[in-house]
Amino acid sequence: MRHLANTWFAERLGDSGIRTIYLADHHPAHMPCLEIMRLDWLRAAEQARRLEMRFVAVWAAGAGCHDQDRGARHGLYAYMAFAHPEHCHALLRTPLADENPSLPSIAGEFVAASRMERHMADMFGITIEAAPDARPWIRHEHWPRGAHPLRDDFDGKNPMPPCPCSGDYDFVRSASSGVYEIPVGPVHAGIIEPGHFRFLAVGEQILNMEERLGYVHKGIERAMQGRDAASGAKLAARISGDSAVAHAWAFAQASEYAAGIKPPRRASLIRGILCERERMANHIGDIGAICNDAAFAFMHMQMQRLREDMARLHQEIFGHRLLFDTIVPGGVTVDLGEAQLARLERQTRAIAAEVEHLRSIYADHPSIQERVIGSGVVSVDDARDIGLLGFAGRASGNYPDARIEEAYPPYDELKVHVAEGKSGDVATRVWVRFEEIADSARLIGEMVERMPDGPIAAEWTPPEPGVSGFAAIEGWRGEIAAWVRFGEKGLIDRYFVRDPSVINWLGLELAVREVPVPDFPLNNKSFNCSYSGNDL
Repeated sequence: MRHLANTWFAERLGDSGIRTIYLADHHPAHMPCLEIMRLDWLRAAEQARRLEMRFVAVWAAGAGCHDQDRGARHGLYAYMAFAHPEHCHALLRTPLADENPSLPSIAGEFVAASRMERHMADMFGITIEAAPDARPWIRHEHWPRGAHPLRDDFDGKNPMPPCPCSGDYDFVRSASSGVYEIPVGPVHAGIIEPGHFRFLAVGEQILNMEERLGYVHKGIERAMQGRDAASGAKLAARISGDSAVAHAWAFAQASEYAAGIKPPRRASLIRGILCERERMANHIGDIGAICNDAAFAFMHMQMQRLREDMARLHQEIFGHRLLFDTIVPGGVTVDLGEAQLARLERQTRAIAAEVEHLRSIYADHPSIQERVIGSGVVSVDDARDIGLLGFAGRASGNYPDARIEEAYPPYDELKVHVAEGKSGDVATRVWVRFEEIADSARLIGEMVERMPDGPIAAEWTPPEPGVSGFAAIEGWRGEIAAWVRFGEKGLIDRYFVRDPSVINWLGLELAVREVPVPDFPLNNKSFNCSYSGNDL
């Protein structure tokens, strides 16, 4: 593994006068956390920006029973994570006051931090100083007053009465008589999850679109507390059902880093096959759905057929169409015989070849090309400013890939080809998907060839109380960041996860400006952000 980012980042922070302390019991060996003073919080973010580091996440956590037992004075900590393409990921934390905790906003440096800071305010009651947007995010109008579900003193066993409705969400509005507001959702015509979109439009031309999410907030972070690692992996796989493998892998790897456990090589290669199959299946389904929104039903039907073929083989070999519960801390739950590996490789190769044939049909149809080329552009500058992830980022000149940055097994022995788009429109987001399907098929073939004999799991031994781990896994939407801390008896004390959709929803808002209202579904599907991954 390459030089740890924390050492490099600590030196750069020291050069700017920011003192850091290594916390070896937090993220041991793989990634020790750096503690800084609260007064240096914003300065550290400014330094990360100057160093061209990529913002990953910001979150909060209670001190935990271990720190409290050691006499910790502070009840809350704030954390932030950054990444650099040459130095992996880096973590910082700072203690907050017991009473009326507050933290300066870093959204002026990293705009994607704003909604995460609003989440911290809702869940922990932390005041975000100089916040560019102080509106509640997860906390909807009927939430009980004074309820902060992730505070250690919150009693979830005694329901609190709902608060009388305090009014509508304060959407951005226009005073111009020629601008109309168009509300869409939160209930949609179909089976998609709820989300509200508020458009400002002149005629059919969109001037601004703003999202309101959080309608199906599930309490995942609180529900993780008190679970063992095996139960936690099951819950992680259900954060966003179409990313069951990637989320379970992120949780498992963070837990393994905390416990100092290394999965067997065979398990890592099986994990890689699972994740690349998940990537292929979702990209195939999305390409068909995008074409369906542009009235190209033939492509939709063919892609649905291919995705169904993949799901049926998943059910037969792994026991679940969407590959739930295949990854656990320490390894995987399903081994693959030679015949099963051969079937997976044959089907992968055949589907990739058929997708390439369908790609030529898609490219030769002017009716679909006229709808996707130039629609919903996110510029290179905007994509890099908000940190757009995954295929959406790669379509707009932003190319982070945790498989390369972190080089975690099995990608430490594989060459990942990153599709480098720049046009940033629907057509390029489709192009990146086609490219990734082909590369995933190639990677799966290489992993099957490299598959060694051996065990599929290492014995799980929980870490000491108070020890945590952080992992970044490249799912099909982009980087998933997960942090887990263990408490007494090997049970989870705190869990945080950042789905790529939390950042990529911002990209959709930028993409639909200056496009007609009827093209919103097309653009929305070209991002296909997860409601569930946002509404934790």
